[in-house]
Amino acid sequence: MLNRRHIRVKVMQTIYAFNGGESDDFSKDQKFLVQSLEDMYNLYLLQLSLLIEVQKKAEDVLDKSSLKHLPTAEDKNPNRKFVNNEVLQLLKNNRALKDAIEQYGVKNWDLDDEYVEVIYKAILASDIYKEYMQTRTSDFKEDKHFVVDVFKEIVAPNEKLYDYLEDKNLTWLDDLPTVNTNILKLLRKVKPTVADNYFTPKLFKDLDDKEFAIKLFKKTILNQSKLNEAIDQKAKNWEAERIAQIDYILMQMAVCEIQNFPSIPVKVSINEYLEIAKEYSTPKSSIFINGILDKLVKEYQEKGTLNKVGRGLM
Repeated sequence: MLNRRHIRVKVMQTIYAFNGGESDDFSKDQKFLVQSLEDMYNLYLLQLSLLIEVQKKAEDVLDKSSLKHLPTAEDKNPNRKFVNNEVLQLLKNNRALKDAIEQYGVKNWDLDDEYVEVIYKAILASDIYKEYMQTRTSDFKEDKHFVVDVFKEIVAPNEKLYDYLEDKNLTWLDDLPTVNTNILKLLRKVKPTVADNYFTPKLFKDLDDKEFAIKLFKKTILNQSKLNEAIDQKAKNWEAERIAQIDYILMQMAVCEIQNFPSIPVKVSINEYLEIAKEYSTPKSSIFINGILDKLVKEYQEKGTLNKVGRGLM
């Protein structure tokens, strides 16, 4: 689920929040980094469980309508197409997903059920729902398209839900695009029968990704003085005060990565940090950072100190 760029962003944010130097204890900051990475999985489960709770809400409404003192013909024989949606039923009945939601203690919608109501009403008011409910039966393909459209057009961009998630966990705002993209990918590829672990992908592709995050954080913090010295030598025409703090951190991380991760191509490292700069720093930051890193890489190449293994890593 996590990609390397998102890991780099998490490391950048942790270094930015770090209030200390190379000799200070940063164990709490490292713990925060790991926790912020793992919290992303809670957000993933929270978003999926919201779909499940909305389906349950719809089912509950139909059941209560049938128990009215004077039920209408529609109350007695409602269109159950939404509550019987095969994809929603897959989510609701998936054992591994149930276990993960319980294991991670995702109970938000029990306490904050008003947000289930918000999404439920938004779905009912949408053209997506009205078009879908024009018939009483559907096939799996139609059910899948409906759930994908609901998530993409109603759940993901909902401002009230966005504000709620921001209040619950500040780091979730940066996680949300990645989480929602992963959920959409799963929903688009889902089939009538899936493996029990289909909806519970691993947070890290492998242990290397988690180790990459911790090593990048530690190596950058422990070598900030040397990294800054190397950067400052290539930025002599710039006063240190004029360089944005985020730019400094991104350059520190980039140089650290180039020096300490032999299997990652130089171009990949540079491009990743330029893209992060475009999103998190000033409009001209990526140009400035690219210039500094280009000078440093050329110097390492000339000195023969560029530690890269394998073909095409330069």
